[in-house]
Amino acid sequence: MTKLPTAIALLLCALSFNASHAAATLKDGDIIFHTSRSAQSVAVQRATGSRYSHMGVVLLRDGKPYVFEAVSTVRYTPLAQWTARGNGGHYVVKRLRDADKLLTPGAVARLHARTSDFAGRPYDLTFEWSDGRIYCSELVWKLYQRALGVRIGELQKIREFNLTDPAVRAKMRERYGDKVPMDEPVISPVAMFDSPLLVTVETH
Repeated sequence: MTKLPTAIALLLCALSFNASHAAATLKDGDIIFHTSRSAQSVAVQRATGSRYSHMGVVLLRDGKPYVFEAVSTVRYTPLAQWTARGNGGHYVVKRLRDADKLLTPGAVARLHARTSDFAGRPYDLTFEWSDGRIYCSELVWKLYQRALGVRIGELQKIREFNLTDPAVRAKMRERYGDKVPMDEPVISPVAMFDSPLLVTVETH
């Protein structure tokens, strides 16, 4: 059997350890953020002033971490697959500040149960505040609000974002034409990321 060079073997061991460590430290209900490589990511970043353009909720299934997210549809994605999609593999995990008190077994069970409200719904390209279609931060906000009565981040109206940036204007024309719903309520990833209700528990 051919032996791997020592440096490569050590690198593989380190990567394996990091993946296992991340999975071991994450808990049900953790909120995870990364910078998407999707076509709309730059527009979202510039409109909201956020580094991060995509997010989801970590939920354990058979002891393994998944990210419940809104992409083409609302679905469970294995953690390793989700983090690999982010720009540079970078991600940040946040958790409720009083998680030990708030995320009781009963609360976690309610989070899991309320996923059925959204699973399979199509992605919302026009960021409407309805349940027919769902975008990423809307999914996380509504899941927490309905399961636990916790509102993470303040809603804003479309008109409050930076709509003058060329990338944002182009995406707005593509999605809305000349009829932009300026007063539509929106929850952005950065509003949730900056919420004082959350604390950072891991940065990778």
